[in-house]
Amino acid sequence: MNARPDRLVGNWLLLICVMIFGMVVGGGHVRTIGAGFSVQLWQPVMGFVPPLTHRAWERLFALYQATPQFQALHPTMTLAQFKSLAWPMLLDRDWGRLMALVFIVPLAVFWWRSRISSRLALWLGLLFAAGAGEAVMGWLMTYQGRYGGVLHPSPLFLAPHLIVAMLIFTAMLWTALTIRNPEPAPIAGHTVLRALLTASIVLIIATIGLGALVAATHANKVFNTFPLMDGHALPPHALKLHPLWLNFLANKSTVQFDHRIAATITTLVVVVAAVMGLRASLGPKARDLFLLLAGLVSLQYILGMTALLSGMGSIGYLHELNAVLLLAACVACRHALRGATAIRAETLAMKAAE
Repeated sequence: MNARPDRLVGNWLLLICVMIFGMVVGGGHVRTIGAGFSVQLWQPVMGFVPPLTHRAWERLFALYQATPQFQALHPTMTLAQFKSLAWPMLLDRDWGRLMALVFIVPLAVFWWRSRISSRLALWLGLLFAAGAGEAVMGWLMTYQGRYGGVLHPSPLFLAPHLIVAMLIFTAMLWTALTIRNPEPAPIAGHTVLRALLTASIVLIIATIGLGALVAATHANKVFNTFPLMDGHALPPHALKLHPLWLNFLANKSTVQFDHRIAATITTLVVVVAAVMGLRASLGPKARDLFLLLAGLVSLQYILGMTALLSGMGSIGYLHELNAVLLLAACVACRHALRGATAIRAETLAMKAAE
C-alpha cells in the first residue's frame, strides 16, 4: 500500500465499490425477471453499442429463439416482449464495461504519475483480472442457456459468480479504506471483537453464496413457513438425491435449510460483534459504524423471513442487495479495528510517550 494517505486514490476505489454494488443491482434484476439467457451474443468491446436497427434486434432475437428456455417457456414471445428482457441484460453488461474503463484508465494514470506504488498497482491489476474472470464466468453462464440444455442459470455458475464478486468487493473496499488511512491507530484490547468481525465477514460471504443457490434452484418456493419448515425442524427428504452431495446443490429442501441455518448463525455472530462494538469505547466514528452494522443485520434477517413467508422474488432481490451493504458495513468495522492489540492501555500509553 501507499505509505501516506491519498484521498483521491481511495475515493476512486470507493467509486469502484459503488459500481460493483451497481453490478449486483443490475445482475439481481436480470435474474429476478428471468432474463439471464436473453442475450446470446458476447462481444466484450464492440458489444458496448446495443442493437440500433430492427434487423439487428431480429438477429439477437433469433439467437434467443434457439434456446431451450424460449422453446419451453416462451414459445409465443414477441419481439417487443423480448426487448423488455434483453434491455436489462444489455445495460448490465454495459455497466460492467464502464466499470472496467473507470478502473483501468485511472489505474494507468496514477501508476504513470507515481501516485501509487508498483506493488499496489500489481495488486489492483490482480483485482482487475479477477473482475475480467467474473465477466467470462457470466458469459459462460449465459452461453449455457443455448447449448447446455437447461432452462435457468445453473447453481454451479450462479453461486460462485456471486461469491467471487463479493470477494472482489471485500478486497477493493479494504484497499480503498487502507489507502485513505494507511496507518491504523493503536487500540488496546478488543482482539476478540476483531476476530468476531473477521468471522462475520467470512460467514456473510458464505451465506450470500448459499442465498444464490436458493435463487438458482427456486428453493424459496417451498416451505414458506418460519421458523419450522412446514412443521419440521429438518425438512423431509433432505437427502433423497444421489449421490449425496447433489442434495446440497439441487435439492430445494436442503438448499433452503442450509441457507436458513447459515443465515441464523451469521446473524447471531454479527449481532454479538455489533453489541460488543457499541459497548466498547472506540470513538464516535466507530460507534456509528457498529450502529449501522446492527441496523443492517436486523433488516437483513427481517427481509429474509419476509421473502421466505411471501415467496416474492422482489423481496428476495432486496434481501440480496442489503446483504452487500451488510458486508460493506462489516468490512468497515473490521478495518476500524486493524490496530487492536492485546497490550494493556497503560502499556500502550507508555510506549506512545517514549
